Amino acid sequence: MANEMFTIRNVLKSNRGQLLDRANVVATGIGYKVTNRKKTPTLGIVCSVTEKVALSQLSSRDRVPPMLNGIPTDVIQTGPIRALQSPTDRHRPAPGGVSIGHRNITAGTLGCLVKKGEQFFILSNNHVLANSNQAKVGDPILQPGPYDGGKFPDDHIADLEQFVPISIIGVPSDCSIASKIADILNAVAKFLGKDARLQAVKAQITDNLVDAAIARPRKPVSEYVKDEILEIGAIDGTAQGELDMAIKKFGRTTHFTTGTIEQVDVSVNVQYGEGKIARFTDQLMAGAMSQGGDSGSAVLDDNNRLVGLLFAGSDTTTIINRIENVFSALGITR
Repeated sequence: MANEMFTIRNVLKSNRGQLLDRANVVATGIGYKVTNRKKTPTLGIVCSVTEKVALSQLSSRDRVPPMLNGIPTDVIQTGPIRALQSPTDRHRPAPGGVSIGHRNITAGTLGCLVKKGEQFFILSNNHVLANSNQAKVGDPILQPGPYDGGKFPDDHIADLEQFVPISIIGVPSDCSIASKIADILNAVAKFLGKDARLQAVKAQITDNLVDAAIARPRKPVSEYVKDEILEIGAIDGTAQGELDMAIKKFGRTTHFTTGTIEQVDVSVNVQYGEGKIARFTDQLMAGAMSQGGDSGSAVLDDNNRLVGLLFAGSDTTTIINRIENVFSALGITR
């Protein structure tokens, strides 16, 4: 299995870019091929699409080949994958799993407590605590989140401490428009006797690893937060997410849910509002165990070990940052 996985990872790495550029494909990963709605023992490259359509409706360029370098492929329908943020009670001290958010968002989920040095911090998503890059360090964090009635200053529980910026790419609907604008500006420059010339270029896509941020609880810390998760309890260390691993979470919207890691090495294009896409790599994919507002939930295995940070999904999928990537990016520990 290890040799097979190594080979598939290399093939996926060299092909994921061109796969994600195909119409409807929103994610790629490694998983078991499904035939007649049943999982088979065949390991391969799985492409998630917003909608399955007949091959006759796709151009040859947009069709996912049945094999890639000798590795079988599969196509599953997930719908669009969005950053999970949506519209409960005030908790003091607040455990993981409850509503929280930056004062300018709707609401997400308080994941869990982490440490940086000797200080405890609240862990959740950038788009929950830092308003998708729009916030400033020191901004107030409310519990519950604003959608659930949280107001400043009464529900001020913490202050934004640090976030990992999300590289957002705007995908132009018609590249010829940019070229025409450049031509017009060049004509004006020539008329004015300027030598500089403009050229329309396509922005380089920058991959993301995590949608993550931390906030510093107000003091005394024990009055504002506690180191456990609703209906799950205390976290017992960390673990690396693996294919077929049983997982669970408690989130603001769907509460306690369980699932299985169905794909690893996932690369996915996530919507952050109209015209805004962010590409994430090295993600974990599970089935339907979340909805809007569950963003920021801590994901654990059956032994209560922390394996990931939930941040996006669709009606049929859940996308999870690997916790080791989150810890590395923020310089935090358990």
